Amino acid sequence: MRLGLNAPVKSLEEIIRYNNDNKAKVMPYFGQERMLKAQVKGSLTDPRYLTAVDRGRRIARESIDNTILRYNLQAIIAPTGGPAWMIDLVTGDHHSGGGFSSPTAVAGYPHITVPAGYIFGLPIGISFFAGAWQEPVLIRLAYAFEQASKIRQPPQFLASVDLKGAPVS
Repeated sequence: MRLGLNAPVKSLEEIIRYNNDNKAKVMPYFGQERMLKAQVKGSLTDPRYLTAVDRGRRIARESIDNTILRYNLQAIIAPTGGPAWMIDLVTGDHHSGGGFSSPTAVAGYPHITVPAGYIFGLPIGISFFAGAWQEPVLIRLAYAFEQASKIRQPPQFLASVDLKGAPVS
């Protein structure tokens, strides 16, 4: 649903201002660094930005398409990323980056992630992706994996994780 002209805020600048004016209530533990960077970045219609988007899309599509063609694949299967990470108020968010969801997002290609297992109780996903218009293939593959593995567990919000057996550094 779109609110259009009835939306309570009309710009990122208004959201940033609201957050600053209500910092204690809406941001007691974190800031809005990413929104501030986005505000400075400028318009999404900037020709340099649009050129970079087009180049990234072309490279991502060529990479995926060429791999599928070269190896005669229906789809590519890869780890979605590392295990889910813990966040705390002292050390913050420790996303390790990487994974295979970004190339497909840049390409605008279909991508499905399903649970693949758990590492010390933290979920890890497996990605199924392919070229344009291959959603039916991906749905069949992801469903078959889910039915064969029966890995999925209902999500939980855990106060802590079981780190028994975790390597000590």
